[in-house]
Amino acid sequence: MTSSSLFVAVRCVFVRDVTVALRRSTDVLTPLVFFIIVGSLFPLGVGPEPNLLSTMAPGVIWVAALLATMLSLSRLFANDYADGTLEQLTLTPHPLTTLVLAKIMAHWLLTGLPLVLISPLLALQLNFQYENMGILVASLLLGTPVLSLIGSVGAALTLGLRGGGVLLSLLVLPLYTPVLIFGAGAVSTHALGMDVEAHLSLLAALLVLSVIFTPWVTAIALRISLD
Repeated sequence: MTSSSLFVAVRCVFVRDVTVALRRSTDVLTPLVFFIIVGSLFPLGVGPEPNLLSTMAPGVIWVAALLATMLSLSRLFANDYADGTLEQLTLTPHPLTTLVLAKIMAHWLLTGLPLVLISPLLALQLNFQYENMGILVASLLLGTPVLSLIGSVGAALTLGLRGGGVLLSLLVLPLYTPVLIFGAGAVSTHALGMDVEAHLSLLAALLVLSVIFTPWVTAIALRISLD
């Protein structure tokens, strides 16, 4: 096995996942619509007071992004599991860990990145200050890939189980807590005029650790689910 053949395999998995998802437009639009609805309904629940909305905006956007990402996790491996593609991936001479990472990258491109791009518009709706938008987008760019990476472990562990969606939520929500704290905390800290380097550094560290370990753990979980 050469590095070029591995690159071709990774590219094929990535392109295939993106193509299949785009053909099923509901898979791409559902998390995004959910994200927009949660952010839009929140002012109706707490009232239109501008200062209150501005203060709570980072937490609202981050919680909405977290829940929207989790909404799409059950489909990360389900379709491949149903049509037998997942078994074929485990039989290839290429490392399953690398192929899993390609699938997670495709998931983030179709789920996490749209949330990042739409978040400034949602933030403006919550009366969030324009000068803090850069930190909001930066925190989401660092944090949403971690949500996809961690979520892949839960998706692999609950693959093929009845009621797996509920179990998936119970598994990943506690692991999402640090990402939520550091992500929303970075934006809130910047809004107060304080240094956010520590929060962003911790998010970057979580991203690096997730890239290193979660594809490996997910690959093991997939093999267990297929046995």
